[in-house]
Amino acid sequence: QVQLRESGGGLVQPGGSLRLSCVVSGINFSGAPMNWYRQLPGKERESVASIMSVGLETYRDSVKGRFTISRDNAKNTVYLQMNSLRPDDTGVYFCYTRQRGDEYWGQGTQVTVSS
Repeated sequence: QVQLRESGGGLVQPGGSLRLSCVVSGINFSGAPMNWYRQLPGKERESVASIMSVGLETYRDSVKGRFTISRDNAKNTVYLQMNSLRPDDTGVYFCYTRQRGDEYWGQGTQVTVSS
């Protein structure tokens, strides 16, 4: 059974930082491309960052220079370090991967940026 479990969300003031984690089980993690998505209030889910099995990273423009995606294959975990958070980063953040045509999502973790 494939499971993706996010953690690390919460309430933070503008300019603050959070580190999200996603622990993955049931797949060949080291060979899997991993992604973070988010769903902002009233909007469709959007890609935030991705990291390939070989470590190549990509980011949406609005988070470049503020967010960093990383992975620890020994721990089957992907991270999203979020710095300089802004109110418009508020939303639910999801971990996602795809293997052999099957898609897998975590349950999401809420990130709220507010003073």
